[in-house]
Amino acid sequence: MLNNSIFSQMPPVTKNLIIINVIIFLATTLFPAQIGTALEQYCALHYIVSDNFIATQLVTYQFMHGNFTHLFFNMFSLFMFGMIIESVFGSKRFITYYLICGIGAGIIQEIAYYVDIQMLLQENINRILPMVNESAETIRNHLIHDASYTHLINSMLTVGASGSIYGILLAFGVFFPNRPIYLMFIPYPIKAKWMIIGYAILELTLGLGNSQSGVAHFAHLGGMIFGLLLILYWIKTGVIRKNDNNY
Repeated sequence: MLNNSIFSQMPPVTKNLIIINVIIFLATTLFPAQIGTALEQYCALHYIVSDNFIATQLVTYQFMHGNFTHLFFNMFSLFMFGMIIESVFGSKRFITYYLICGIGAGIIQEIAYYVDIQMLLQENINRILPMVNESAETIRNHLIHDASYTHLINSMLTVGASGSIYGILLAFGVFFPNRPIYLMFIPYPIKAKWMIIGYAILELTLGLGNSQSGVAHFAHLGGMIFGLLLILYWIKTGVIRKNDNNY
């Protein structure tokens, strides 16, 4: 159990985000039929052309997780890095940053879904075209009205706070670039800036190489991209100030 003194000293947004995520996970796990199914339909992020897509899902999906491991690592990262970034930004700006990173991650993931679907459709068109006396456009229309296509569209969904968490990691790398980070299985500390660059390269590589892995790698990248853009905007407009933190 988390030490009460540590928990009480956590900044409010970080603490409440952890509480909300844990409560929602427990509700969906303990009551899958009564609560889990409804939350998945209305709160998980569906592909934009799905019958189940709602714009508010770009926010609500950030508070849902697929399993305990998913939840644990996201909340552990939020605990470790969120407190620091909340102290840098202030609570109001931190929650804004957190949500925008999550929304940006969702938007990038929707684009990734679109690209995957278009590639799949083109692959099927190329396979079918030599066997029938129809145009490519006619075949495409048949495919997108097929029941299997509708099932695929409705089954594409995203959950988790990972996009927001990657945005927080990006912020840590920007404001504390030279602070040493210890990673599991690596006996030597790594500077935060190199860790963030490494994560970005890894997520891009995994996203391009294995789109069927079940992990939203492009959403992770989206959280980092939107986080960086927001930080640069805030610095340019003087909303926040970047000190030369070399520790």
